[in-house]
Amino acid sequence: MQPVISLNRVSYSYAGQDTRALDAVDLAIDPGDFVGIVGPSGSGKSTLARVMSGAIPHHFDGDFYGAALIDGSDSCEISLTDISRTVGSVSEDVDAQMVATSVEDEMLFGLENFAVARDEIETRIQWALELVGIVDLRGREIATLSGGQLQKVAIASILALRPRVLVLDEPCAALDPASAREVFGALAEINREAGVTVAVIEQAVATLSEFCRSILVMDAGRIALAGTTREVFAREAELRRIGVESPRVTRVFSGLAKRGLCHPEDVCLSVAEARSMIERIAAGAEREPMRLSSEHRRRRTRSERESEEKKARRDAPAKSASAPVLVLEGVSYSYPSTGALVRDLDLEVHPGEIAAIVGRNGAGKTTLTKLVSGLIRPKSGRIVLAGHDTRDMAVSQIAGYAATLFQNPDHQICRNTVLAEVCFGLELRGISKREAHRRAREVIGDLDLVETANPFSLPRGSRQMVALASVIVMASKLIVLDEPTSGLDRRARMIVMESVRRMARRGSAVLMVCHDMEVVSDIADRVIVMADGSIARDDAAADVLADRTALARSRVIPPQIVDLADSLAQAGMPDFAGAREPCDIIDTVEELISRA
Repeated sequence: MQPVISLNRVSYSYAGQDTRALDAVDLAIDPGDFVGIVGPSGSGKSTLARVMSGAIPHHFDGDFYGAALIDGSDSCEISLTDISRTVGSVSEDVDAQMVATSVEDEMLFGLENFAVARDEIETRIQWALELVGIVDLRGREIATLSGGQLQKVAIASILALRPRVLVLDEPCAALDPASAREVFGALAEINREAGVTVAVIEQAVATLSEFCRSILVMDAGRIALAGTTREVFAREAELRRIGVESPRVTRVFSGLAKRGLCHPEDVCLSVAEARSMIERIAAGAEREPMRLSSEHRRRRTRSERESEEKKARRDAPAKSASAPVLVLEGVSYSYPSTGALVRDLDLEVHPGEIAAIVGRNGAGKTTLTKLVSGLIRPKSGRIVLAGHDTRDMAVSQIAGYAATLFQNPDHQICRNTVLAEVCFGLELRGISKREAHRRAREVIGDLDLVETANPFSLPRGSRQMVALASVIVMASKLIVLDEPTSGLDRRARMIVMESVRRMARRGSAVLMVCHDMEVVSDIADRVIVMADGSIARDDAAADVLADRTALARSRVIPPQIVDLADSLAQAGMPDFAGAREPCDIIDTVEELISRA
């Protein structure tokens, strides 16, 4: 069988750069395969996608070596139009991919350019919109869509062309977990039913583990690991060294395997598999009691104590006796062109508190952040920020109390070096250049950025970190973050989470929209669930994440460990209730064995 995409010793460096983005890459993707591609930021994932889609060498200047064969033809010898009849691609920057002003026109553009028969166009549009779940967006203007809705439109417009190969670069970066599953479900369906080959770059390893048959791991421009999904994610230590996460249930398996409690080949990729494994361990311990070594008993006790301390810090009420930094009282808003609205929002956020907002795409989360930031104004109700009614404040005055990270970092980056970008807000506040540089360099160091780098030439994940640095450096009373970890690799996510904790410890109130439920579970004190423009639930993080009914009603998927713990508790093992980290599950298994 001839590979539909074949790379032979492909190397590439962008114009003006000495470092190779790809370095002697060999790759063969067979027709009908479903491949996931992971790797740290800057490892060459997006460059690989550009080579597979023909954007390199046709759209980007640089030095290209080796051969990339698309359905047997050398990509250097055929036109990009010819390639696009075989390969459909969705780039990480969906804003740049939009060419029309309305959803329907965006869907029509490719079909008309490919001269699809007029009587077939309507069928294809309806099929693609239904497959991605956005039929209701057909009449919307592109400018009114949320980031997640925009990504769905980009995916639907490519699906309508019915290519033989789909190459997608972070297609779910701005999608909530339920929507991401819908998109991957759609990809799996066309892969299964129509034999479409899928190659997808994605940081959500739990989603990849569920849908992909094989995984490629990129590192420093090379393919560091390749194999079946189970083979690759079983190599947790190697992945961690590279900077890639394994699914959290796989980390549970690894911890238990190291303690000799399960077979090293019984790799778990899903909650169902992990639950079955733990039930077998527990049943075996009851039939034939196991003895833990003293080393493992000490480790369990220490791990348990550390886990309880972290849980206590997370679950302790963050509300201080001081006045709230942010108050929303009966706030409502509707967009004039679409009628989409938020209504009757009541909310308080206090100093030192990390409040996470979760919910489906289109639930009103980004609209809430725009209201808080003064970019749009309530139709009714009022917002009080640091004791000031924002109805009497200009946007520039609001910015003096609230620093905002937008969903798309390109909407706020405007300077040519990282240092100048991070200093920009401070200088607007009248801070001296010397002091602004001092503060900026401190934050740049914390986030492991290069102050002389040009933000516009950095990968999207790095641009996200630059935009975050420009927010952190302001040390504002309120920090508003819209998807701060979107598209970031494992290492960058850890840095962002520690930065958010540090801001809270210094007294800032943090209001964070986040689709990554693992991040929410790790750092949020409170979780605010939004659904259909309203606040459906607002409570301590542990209570909300354990409320399966409320989450299901709002179509929010809980983190893997929370889901596993609840599943085990419902199966008659209540000791697992409340677990939120892999070590919590491992400790509880060891405790059950010790009792037996």
